[in-house]
Amino acid sequence: MDARLNLFDNPVATRFLKQIISAGRVVADSSLPAATQELVKIRASQINGCGFCTDMHTKEAAHAGETSVRLNLVATWREATVFTEAERAALELTEQATRIADAAGGVSDEVWANAAKHYDEEQLGALVSLIALINAFNRVNVIVRQPAGDYQPGQFG
Repeated sequence: MDARLNLFDNPVATRFLKQIISAGRVVADSSLPAATQELVKIRASQINGCGFCTDMHTKEAAHAGETSVRLNLVATWREATVFTEAERAALELTEQATRIADAAGGVSDEVWANAAKHYDEEQLGALVSLIALINAFNRVNVIVRQPAGDYQPGQFG
């Protein structure tokens, strides 16, 4: 399977991706825990059906030491006992923010308040930014049908 568009050979797509990758570095350098960042990227990618991003972020998380048990349970985090209360709050915020069109009010006050119990202002800013960022990556990859399965940890530096 080939992508509909080669994002790396297209000058506009390449410039765009460089910009959002740069934005991602701001989040990566924040105080939001790295494990939480990967869980958020995986969950949003699962919801959006982005095989490329799901492949990438599960492999990056495993490479960083995340356990296979936790990675295998991200999609069913509500029933899993392996996530902290803070991670659960981040995953719930990710789900509501990713499915924003499914709810007339977007993210509920209850979900926001729960996240705010676990994360400070900087971390909340990073979390909101990360959710928006991974949703943008997911959409680009889903639109072009970017193939999944061949990603190698660290492939993009």
